[in-house]
Amino acid sequence: MELTWELRVAYDVAALAVELVGEEAARAAWLIAQHADRQLDVQHRALQLMQQAVSAGSARPRELVFLRDRTLVNEGRKQVYGTQIAGVKDGAPVPWPCEEPERMDELRAEVGIEPFDEYVAKFSMA
Repeated sequence: MELTWELRVAYDVAALAVELVGEEAARAAWLIAQHADRQLDVQHRALQLMQQAVSAGSARPRELVFLRDRTLVNEGRKQVYGTQIAGVKDGAPVPWPCEEPERMDELRAEVGIEPFDEYVAKFSMA
């Protein structure tokens, strides 16, 4: 996905001004960044903006950690929260490698994300 200058500006505006553009536009901006897998510069910029928004209370940590994990996976690194699924094995979703798999649910709970088993049940093919 190639982001034009206009989309980059739209993303920056939406991410910085959730209270001005509304939750729907802010979510659209997050989705743009979340799926800009071949444009790490966009994901890095989005991470900075989202961290500011979360710190200011105008964005939820959930979206931030999903983007953080996605960016880590795109960099070839281990994710933290287990939000990115690598594939399916024996009918069950398997996350990309995690830094601390034994703490994954604890870390997820800290940012308001359901336990991994509940999350992947949504994708289960069983």
